[in-house]
Amino acid sequence: MYESKNQPLLPRMRFLRRTAVHVLYALAIMAATVVIGVAAHVSLEPVHWHEALLNTALIVGGIGPYIVPETAAGKLFFALYSMFVGLVFVGTMGIILAPLVHRIVHRFHLDEEDGD
Repeated sequence: MYESKNQPLLPRMRFLRRTAVHVLYALAIMAATVVIGVAAHVSLEPVHWHEALLNTALIVGGIGPYIVPETAAGKLFFALYSMFVGLVFVGTMGIILAPLVHRIVHRFHLDEEDGD
């Protein structure tokens, strides 16, 4: 998917396009995470969809739930969901930063070849 160290550095516009695609992938993953949270919250707790969306958005944002779950199943879900959201955050940051890190490392390898 990325260019190898023997290939020239990607032009700036193609790099920006690649970065935008990675951001879109990360947004799609975050949207799926929110949909999972809302669907489970509505099915496990007696709340409306808009309250479930607010609660899920606050958990994804790292703030914590606005409405504390009442049932044991809801509490268990939110505990597991919070850990899942932490992993999703780390993964999406990796997806977003991958093109930038690759470009920096690629540039260092090009500099090494120029100095030889």
